[in-house]
Amino acid sequence: MAIEKELLDQLLAGRDPSEVFGKDGLLDDLNRALSERILNAELDEHLDVERSEGTCSNRRDGSSRKTVLTGTSKMTLAIPRDRAGTFDPKLIAKYQRRFPDFDDKIISMYARGMTVREIQGHLEEIYGIEVSPDLISAVTDTVLEAVGEWQNRPLELC
Repeated sequence: MAIEKELLDQLLAGRDPSEVFGKDGLLDDLNRALSERILNAELDEHLDVERSEGTCSNRRDGSSRKTVLTGTSKMTLAIPRDRAGTFDPKLIAKYQRRFPDFDDKIISMYARGMTVREIQGHLEEIYGIEVSPDLISAVTDTVLEAVGEWQNRPLELC
């Protein structure tokens, strides 16, 4: 799916080209806008399903702020909510604070032999994200068993 030239011109109008991909640049703004649009669509679908089942009393009830870690930055989203409290978003589930690609980047750096402190320094230096060593350890611990199996696999004869 190609994005029309006129739309791109509107998005880039008045922006410094060197800051488009930087922190809080156009890319971060688009990521935030698309994420909030998806979350609102999820709530609309949830409310439509409840209406079709005959429980019509539930409706929108504002939004709450949630800061999540993406692959490139911290992002504050407006998470919509419903009055009955039955809405559970799929994009960013309740109590989830990281997009899945964020975990994949940590695991990739760990697989390349970086220590927890090196990963922490790299994320802060490149993305400006402060992450605790405990979070990095928790993410790498999820794959530790698979890594151990791979390291102890029988090797093929040459």
